[in-house]
Amino acid sequence: MAAVLTSPLRRARQTAEAVAAATGAPLHVRQRLVETDFGAWEGLTFPEARDRDPQLHAEWLGSESVAPPGGESFAAVGLRVAAELADVLREYPASTVVVVSHVTPIKMLLRDALQAGPGVLYRLHLDLAALSIVDVYPDGGASVRLVNDTSHHPDDDGPPAS
Repeated sequence: MAAVLTSPLRRARQTAEAVAAATGAPLHVRQRLVETDFGAWEGLTFPEARDRDPQLHAEWLGSESVAPPGGESFAAVGLRVAAELADVLREYPASTVVVVSHVTPIKMLLRDALQAGPGVLYRLHLDLAALSIVDVYPDGGASVRLVNDTSHHPDDDGPPAS
C-alpha cells in the first residue's frame, strides 16, 4: 500500500491512523477529502434543514448546483473530489492507496467511476467506516469492485442482558 489519504476532520483521521498503523503505509491529510460544507445547515438533521428552508431544501434535493445557505453544492464537491483524484493518480501511479473520507465525497468518487448521473447520490447508502473499492486505470477507466462493505465491523448483538 503506497499511502493512506484522509480528510482533515477528526473522525476520518482516527480511522486513517488505524489503517496506517496496521499497514505501515504513510498517512497524508488531504483537504479536498473533507465532507460537504453544509453552511447554515451544518449540524442540523435532514428534517431540521427541510423545516428551516423548505423551498431551498427542495431545490437542493433536485439539483447538484444548488447549495445550502453559505455552503457548498454537490457539483462543487464533485469538482473538488475529481481534482483530488487527478492529483492522487499523478502522485501514486499504478499504486494502491486507501482514501478515508466522508459520505458525499465517496459517493462522488463512486458516481464518477460508474459514469452515473446525479440521481445515484440519493440512491447509494454508505455506512460509517464502510469499505468501497474502485480500480482506476491509466486510460481513465474505472471498475467498482465493492460498495459499502461492513463485514469488518464487529457484530452488534444489542445491549448486554441484565
